[in-house]
Amino acid sequence: MKWFLLLSLVALSQCRLTKVSLRKGKSLRQNLKQHGLLEGFLKKHPYNLASKYFPGLANQLATETMTNYMDVEYYGTISIGTPAQDFTVIFDTGSSNLWVPSVYCSSAACSNHNKFNPDDSSTYRSANENLSIQYGTGSMTGILGYDTVRVGGIVDTDQIFGLSESEPGSTFTYAPFDGILGLAFPSISSSSATPVFDNMMNEGLVSQDLFSVYLSSDDQSGSFVMFGGIDSSYYSGDLNWIPLSAETYWEITMDSVTMNGESVACSGGCQAIIDTGTSLLAGPSTGISNILSYIGASNGSVRAGSGGMSISCSDISSLPDIIFTINGIEFPVPASAYILDESGSCTAGLEGIDVSTSSGELWILGDVFIRQYYVVFDRANNKVALAPVA
Repeated sequence: MKWFLLLSLVALSQCRLTKVSLRKGKSLRQNLKQHGLLEGFLKKHPYNLASKYFPGLANQLATETMTNYMDVEYYGTISIGTPAQDFTVIFDTGSSNLWVPSVYCSSAACSNHNKFNPDDSSTYRSANENLSIQYGTGSMTGILGYDTVRVGGIVDTDQIFGLSESEPGSTFTYAPFDGILGLAFPSISSSSATPVFDNMMNEGLVSQDLFSVYLSSDDQSGSFVMFGGIDSSYYSGDLNWIPLSAETYWEITMDSVTMNGESVACSGGCQAIIDTGTSLLAGPSTGISNILSYIGASNGSVRAGSGGMSISCSDISSLPDIIFTINGIEFPVPASAYILDESGSCTAGLEGIDVSTSSGELWILGDVFIRQYYVVFDRANNKVALAPVA
């Protein structure tokens, strides 16, 4: 099951349809940002600088830049077919299939997005098989085919992907992206379709069987997913490696959730998924209620709102961190991250879900969490790594 938290996106669309230090304590990135030069630098200097000097690495270490859409969704551009047909996709660690709209689709969601035409690609071949995917919000049905997929400079040949024929409802209609590229495990892939990253590994297109993600904050540019490598200039301290508890989603065991040293959820341990395709922090409704109560819901300063729980923006500086303890290490999320400020209107970036696993209740550490940490997804060792963003 996949939780796309796009309700706020729909509402908004309907309304307005190794690290280099210049001086101790500051990285090159931090200095550029402080002087307003970071965005221009990133445009002039591609992330994969090594490819300039070692061209053979170009298809082994590749970075796909992503657009930050209002801190709600992150998407990048890929191409499919020969000649290439371009599509924007969510790079989603919470699902495993690649699919894009097709010319066979008559849904409203397809009418205002790019559509793949297999007749225009000399390398396309049909898989003669159907595809159906149900997300937390939104669904699609269609057919499967094979073609060349280009992602961040990597040419992934004979990649199976979905061509949507139906995208019912409004979720994808208002989305700023065309389709989804799943980066979870093949065990949860619909129709047993081989995921893109698995195909990259199988074809030897990446130097390491891992990828890493940086998500920018406050609608800033610079977000990326790097295939086959890790960019240490984007995090501080050391990477903290955490073993997976299941090879399905990127699922890990969490020790506890606390605020000011007090347990608010997950007191006996629980499960968590690190999911780039979910906008908010999602967890059991009881735990989410406890957090909301802790930050003032019980005395009326937080009330039910259309996009979550509203709170006075002036309270943010006095609210405590939410501490997620994972593998014995504390990973704090400050109030400035879990309270979302949109033009002076503040809401809690929290969502209640109730899903149990054989190992305990389930949390989804979505973009609200990931924006605080550089994340490495390691398929070779079935681990994830977290380090605070620089």
